[in-house]
Amino acid sequence: MSAPDSKKARWFVEEVQPHEDSLRSYLHHAFPAVRDVDDVVQESYLRIWRAAHPIQAARAFLFKVARHLAIDLVRRKRISPIEDVTDIGALSVTDNKPNAADAACTSHDTRMLVEAIDALPARCREIVILRKLKGISQKEIAAMLGISEQTVQVQAARGLKRCEEFLRKRGMRETYGDETIS
Repeated sequence: MSAPDSKKARWFVEEVQPHEDSLRSYLHHAFPAVRDVDDVVQESYLRIWRAAHPIQAARAFLFKVARHLAIDLVRRKRISPIEDVTDIGALSVTDNKPNAADAACTSHDTRMLVEAIDALPARCREIVILRKLKGISQKEIAAMLGISEQTVQVQAARGLKRCEEFLRKRGMRETYGDETIS
């Protein structure tokens, strides 16, 4: 191994690998649909190893790479879900789906919400997804991301406000308690 390679290997062992347990925990909690967390971790390691130089914020970069890989896996699974069926008799043959009009409205609303969330800054988007969609506590999110609970609270509130503004600008009306957003 050449001198630059041994230096890179030492950096990797000291700066990247120590975060493996917290990365696995984060992936299990944030992306329960990802079945093989080991693959995400290994692919993240490979991508960091291939980086041109050691990264200054190795932990943050590792989590960001892993998050993007997990999101890609979840998206692929949504596009072409494949489920094993061991007992054909256990399959439901009744259609409990909403009618076409309800499905179209729900689909449109969901797309608009996804667009609103996608429009958020990266950290804010991550916190909104973890807190509001996955129901993870502020304390757990703060620990996962290495930030204060106050930051989680502020970012979640900002994210919700930005989503509300995004939806309002696109003509969406929603009722929250006695207050109607128009």
